[in-house]
Amino acid sequence: MADETELKFTRNDFKRVREMIYQRVGISLSDSKTHMAYARLSKRVRSRGLRSFSDYLDLLQHSEESDEWQGFINALTTNLTSFFRESHHFDILREHARARRRPGETFRVWSAASSTGEEPYSIAITLLDQWREAGGGAFQLLASDIDTNVLQQAAHGIYARERAEKVSGAQLQRYFDRGVGRNEGMIRLKRQVRDAVSFFQFNLVAPSWPDIGRFDAIFCRNVMIYFDKPTQTGILSRMAACLQPDGLLMLGHSENITHLTDAYVGCGRTTYRLAHPGAGEEGE
Repeated sequence: MADETELKFTRNDFKRVREMIYQRVGISLSDSKTHMAYARLSKRVRSRGLRSFSDYLDLLQHSEESDEWQGFINALTTNLTSFFRESHHFDILREHARARRRPGETFRVWSAASSTGEEPYSIAITLLDQWREAGGGAFQLLASDIDTNVLQQAAHGIYARERAEKVSGAQLQRYFDRGVGRNEGMIRLKRQVRDAVSFFQFNLVAPSWPDIGRFDAIFCRNVMIYFDKPTQTGILSRMAACLQPDGLLMLGHSENITHLTDAYVGCGRTTYRLAHPGAGEEGE
């Protein structure tokens, strides 16, 4: 552990880290995250052959387009997820997809903080099951994250078996291949499921959003808690413009937005719809 304390990390260094991550991606770090910031960034400081955080932060500020910025962001983002986490949302999604099924129409979903992929793949499995029961249908599933490392993991679709504790036996058999030999204990999504998800990098606090169209459901779970209230309000406003008039927004179990905006009303457990269905028509 002596080696871990040799890097100089001052209160002012942490203040700079907070300001830089906030300006870049809108994440608001509390004072309680000082140790986390040191632990995660110290590896990057050492990899650059530097002996202090001050030198590392100076390097970042003088190379605005450097790949090191992505490493900085990746280090400070938290990715905790599993298949069918907060399972009530997938029950709601299944019913919504059943009610919204129209001949010739594509049901569209956006997983806006997809992490290592368990959430969008859970969505894909839910919709594949639903379409299978209904005798056909079409859906499009976009999945985004700010962290390039987790997006790369997600695209491979390979996981430890214990990450899929909430996946039924029938779904495991239908949608996963089990690892054998040295891959024992691992599972991989079958091609049908991997091909159902389009992953891309996306910054929710970017000055402008690409035209990604409107969605029947948006999952933005357990990410709002990392932003301050003005940033949360801005993201929610933009997402309102991305929802179909009867679309649904799914948030995390600890995220309540009723005090932030009147654009949405609750319609289920941590599930919201537009308060005024035409509100998103003009967009941003």
